[in-house]
Amino acid sequence: MHPPSLFMPFHHHLATILFFLKLSSLPVSFSGSYYHRYENCAPVVYGCGKIKFNLSYPFHVDGRHDYCGHPNYYLNCSHNNTTLMISINNKGYLVKDVDTLNHLLTVVEQSLISQSCPEPYENTTIDPSLFDYCDRDQNVTLYVNCTALSLIPTLYDIGCALGVAGQRRSYYRLDNTSFVDVLGECSSTVLVPMSRTAAERLGNGNLSFGDALKEGFILKWAAGRGWCGDCARSGGRCGYNFSSPADHTCYCPNGPALGSCLSGNSGSKKQTKTIIIAGVSAGAGVVLIAGVLCVLWFRYKKRKQHSPSSKDLIRNSSFEASSKDPELGSIHYQTHVFTYEELQEATNHFDSSKELGDGGFGTVYKGKLRDGRVVAVKRLYENNFKRVEQFMNEIAILSGLRHQNLVSLYGCTSRRSRELLLVYEFVPNGTVADHLHGPRASERSLTWPMRLSIAIETADALAYLHAVEPPIIHRDVKTNNILLDGSFHVKVADFGLSRLFPTDATHVSTAPQGTPGYLDPEYHQCYQLTDRSDVYSFGVVLVELISSKPAVDITRRRHEINLASMAINKIQNCQLDELVDPDLGYQSDWATKKMITMVVELAFRCLQSDGEMRPPIREVLEVLTEIESEGRKTEKEGATDARDDAGLLKNIAPFSPDSVTAKWVSKSTTPNTSE
Repeated sequence: MHPPSLFMPFHHHLATILFFLKLSSLPVSFSGSYYHRYENCAPVVYGCGKIKFNLSYPFHVDGRHDYCGHPNYYLNCSHNNTTLMISINNKGYLVKDVDTLNHLLTVVEQSLISQSCPEPYENTTIDPSLFDYCDRDQNVTLYVNCTALSLIPTLYDIGCALGVAGQRRSYYRLDNTSFVDVLGECSSTVLVPMSRTAAERLGNGNLSFGDALKEGFILKWAAGRGWCGDCARSGGRCGYNFSSPADHTCYCPNGPALGSCLSGNSGSKKQTKTIIIAGVSAGAGVVLIAGVLCVLWFRYKKRKQHSPSSKDLIRNSSFEASSKDPELGSIHYQTHVFTYEELQEATNHFDSSKELGDGGFGTVYKGKLRDGRVVAVKRLYENNFKRVEQFMNEIAILSGLRHQNLVSLYGCTSRRSRELLLVYEFVPNGTVADHLHGPRASERSLTWPMRLSIAIETADALAYLHAVEPPIIHRDVKTNNILLDGSFHVKVADFGLSRLFPTDATHVSTAPQGTPGYLDPEYHQCYQLTDRSDVYSFGVVLVELISSKPAVDITRRRHEINLASMAINKIQNCQLDELVDPDLGYQSDWATKKMITMVVELAFRCLQSDGEMRPPIREVLEVLTEIESEGRKTEKEGATDARDDAGLLKNIAPFSPDSVTAKWVSKSTTPNTSE
């Protein structure tokens, strides 16, 4: 009997291929040193004193191999194994907490721990290539060793005397106003970071300055950002290549790779050489068989790629929606296709200093194209089927939309590019979240009229999405996805979770996706997505605009962690004073109070757990526009006849403090809602 031909159909040799590939892989995986690196770099539970966490890249400790961690992230357990320390810019810091999930490190400067009267004499600085300050921190200005100072309301004594006979003292300031020109003589003026929580307790008189400093501050580590997650998700362990530090070294069971085990790229030329030598040592016969089988495999894959059923089909530089997603249908869309090299150049090789944000699907970088346009480039975390689906979904939706309050898509890379990249217009003024309760909240730039305008423009964008054919459900409406341009006009962004909505359907059944705090409870329970799911999320946005509080805050009391639940409780118990941001003029300006109370009523309607009780977004837009119009009219008339607060909510259906059972009557309906 003749042996089977190597040129028979490929599937006839599948078992043989798998057998010989298994044989050919054994010498590489089990005789090379890199498999041991894969084993040695496995995450382990590490404890030092009261701190316990899963030790993995970029940190390394005594007794663990150096290649498993970054050299600038060495942790030392000292003082009889009770104190965890790290050195940053040659300065020692006590580590109080390690949050591996969010890449956060809580630290306090070592020199401050034992001082009864803390007095930092130099600014606290960090290496931005290794760490970023967190938005949970704020800078505190410290005036050290001063003579008598002018009377300044926002300047406070740190509470302990310095110098001869206590004649010199140190002061701190929590606000950002400069008073250098009216200060007395001080030995130094420095900035020190402090956690916002500690700063608030200090400002309220519940914590001394020294104790507030010893609470520490939070840093976000930069090493491994983006690529290390790809490596871990592909089954590898992140590591460090001392001969080529810039490499994103991923140790995999069958050898090292760059970025992830799915990349197929070897970690370095030296590593490739080692693997080749190990393979050759397995025997020339195995190598020959493996080579022939590889040729057959690639020929087989090539035929599959050119078959009519290929998912990678590209026609005339346009992308075809996946036939496996019934919600995308057979829609065709077209946009400019950038090369990976163009966008790599635009972002200076994805320089970490150009990062604009880091979300659940990818990192966004600021870039400048060759034609001079400033853009935002979204770099998806991983190039797998699910990410490709989200990538194609966002292109499908954005390429056909034109609205002044939606972010514009300039183009993307090919779905077969080495990385999936989306290119948007650059929106320069941050997100609404940044200005309400994020790093720019201290600027107090969002007045009530601006917040109402933001609500109107966001509702207008959502109403447009719900009205196009087929309708579009955003599915991730939140203040982090509402961008602001230089004039504080809205640009709604991030359509990765959006869905094209069949025109003949009342809902789409799909697994809940979205952001905690904004997710429609009915969608979460019933797996049914409707246009009212966006309305619920928008209701949370309205409460954020009213209160300046984040949608979820674990530092709040347990029953108030979720902002939507807190708002409903405050409204039902007539405690709006405890919900509304006091800086909006709710107590001092009648017209503002009237508008805010009416928006609270609207938010209450949007947050109903029963989707049918929520108004459609078009009606929400109409109500907000009327509120703005009435507010302007009231301001012009200078109304003085303040009415009872309860009267402003007279249109709310009766409810008890525990439940709401009456249904709302909508002024208008939309064709794609449940009836």
